[in-house]
Amino acid sequence: MNQIYPTYQHVIKQLGRVDFIGPLLLRVYLAPIFILAGYNKLNNIENVTFWFDSLSIPAPELMAWLAALTEFGGGIILLFGFAVRLISIPLMVIMVVAAVSAHWQFGWHVLPEAELTVPWEWRTDLIAEAGIRKNRAIEIIQEHGNYAWLSEAGHLTVLKNGIEFAATYFIMLLVLFFNGAGSYASVDYWLTRYMRK
Repeated sequence: MNQIYPTYQHVIKQLGRVDFIGPLLLRVYLAPIFILAGYNKLNNIENVTFWFDSLSIPAPELMAWLAALTEFGGGIILLFGFAVRLISIPLMVIMVVAAVSAHWQFGWHVLPEAELTVPWEWRTDLIAEAGIRKNRAIEIIQEHGNYAWLSEAGHLTVLKNGIEFAATYFIMLLVLFFNGAGSYASVDYWLTRYMRK
């Protein structure tokens, strides 16, 4: 043990030189998701307003604009690593609002997994129902269409639309909030270095 632990500590210290990779990958992963979500909302703001109104979100037009601009601008900010801790806050709020208002009633999973991948799924009834509907849809397509062509690029599924993605993005943003944009590959890092001088 006396030899293993110092070796372990040495390896961890060496890995510290590239610890910017984790935050960078989180930012690069999340940025296009938010940019595209915001862009699509901006291009369909009337439909988004109507949808927000149907979800009983107060001031739906204002909230639609705020969500769209925050996602679009926030995605760009994440990409460059500028004010990452600050922009993570409104993006996390959007994920919470999305999870609670649009996805909560559908449970955890986005797709109706036949075998649960997490023990905290609370809408297993929807998984069973989605399976029934999927099988019926396949029967109809096989009877009246070209199922082989339709399923050539991937299996047919039914969207369950649970909070899984919103929760996952929230957790990723929370990591960025606490750890920041990372060193070297972020505007935050270079601004901090400049300000220290």
